[in-house]
Amino acid sequence: MQSIRNKILKRISGAGRGRSYTSKDFLDLGNRDAVDQSLSRLTRTGIMRRLKSGVYDFPRINPALGGILSPDIDDVVQSIARKNNIRIMPSSAVAANKLGLSTQVPAQRIYLTDGPSRRIRINNSNIVFRHVSPKRMSYCGTKSEVVLQALYYFGRIRVDDTMIKKISHRLSAEDKRHLIKDTQFSPAWIIAIVNKIAGIK
Repeated sequence: MQSIRNKILKRISGAGRGRSYTSKDFLDLGNRDAVDQSLSRLTRTGIMRRLKSGVYDFPRINPALGGILSPDIDDVVQSIARKNNIRIMPSSAVAANKLGLSTQVPAQRIYLTDGPSRRIRINNSNIVFRHVSPKRMSYCGTKSEVVLQALYYFGRIRVDDTMIKKISHRLSAEDKRHLIKDTQFSPAWIIAIVNKIAGIK
């Protein structure tokens, strides 16, 4: 019979490097104490990395140098959201960077949430969870969240045809249909830009 440690190892290996986890992600494999002990052992042997209390990752390795790379902050944030049963979505500046529309990396990685506001630090990254109303989170968990947040970041005047084309190429036809639906109550200027992204004249 496989040990909990080996079951965890099999799961994280199957998901690939770069993913972040908390104990909660493995509670289907055993009780909390056993899972925590197994994660501690995997951390001591260097297989997993402890990022902060209760948060771990299966670190990526630089293939050329063999060194361990920095954690994927977006994935870390998602693991924290799962642990605390909250919804999160990137702030406008983070979304613009994720879409490749801005090369500026925000000094603080701000995420909107329906959970409590808080600040944490992972390695050299400052992460801020900012509480907003449930209405603001209405399109959370969809591809629309990144697109709409990025549009709000640039505003009506700064969104140009090059940006519109770049966003359009990143979305499937289904993504565009969802985007149109998710913007039905948005400001007129957002609706106009989304129509252009979707190819609606």
